[in-house]
Amino acid sequence: EVQLQASGGGLVQPGGSLRLSCAASGFTFANYAMKWVRQAPGRDLERVAAINSDGTWTDYVDSVKGRFTISRDNAKNTLYLQMNSLQPEDSAVYYCAFNSIQGQGTQVTVSS
Repeated sequence: EVQLQASGGGLVQPGGSLRLSCAASGFTFANYAMKWVRQAPGRDLERVAAINSDGTWTDYVDSVKGRFTISRDNAKNTLYLQMNSLQPEDSAVYYCAFNSIQGQGTQVTVSS
C-alpha cells in the first residue's frame, strides 16, 4: 500500500521558517519524481515544487522561488520542503505527491 505522510507543519509568524517532511512507503521512492502541492480554503490545488527522481532537477511556482527549497533523501525514502520567509498567503494544507497519488497533508498557518 502506497503511503505518503507529511509532517512538520504548524503556526509560524510572517518571516518565519518551517521544514516539511514526507515519509514515503509502499513503492520504490527513488524511481519517481515527487512534488509538493498545497490547497488553501476556497482555492484550487497548487503545485508548489517538484523534484526529479535523483534530485538533480527542481522546479517551483513563481510565488515561492527563492524562499522554498525542495529536496529528497532516497536512502531514507523522504521528501523535504524547506520554507523560509513565510507569508500569510503561504497558509494552506501541504501534501506530497507523485503521479496522481497524494498523501495526507500537514497544515501550515502563517499569522501574527
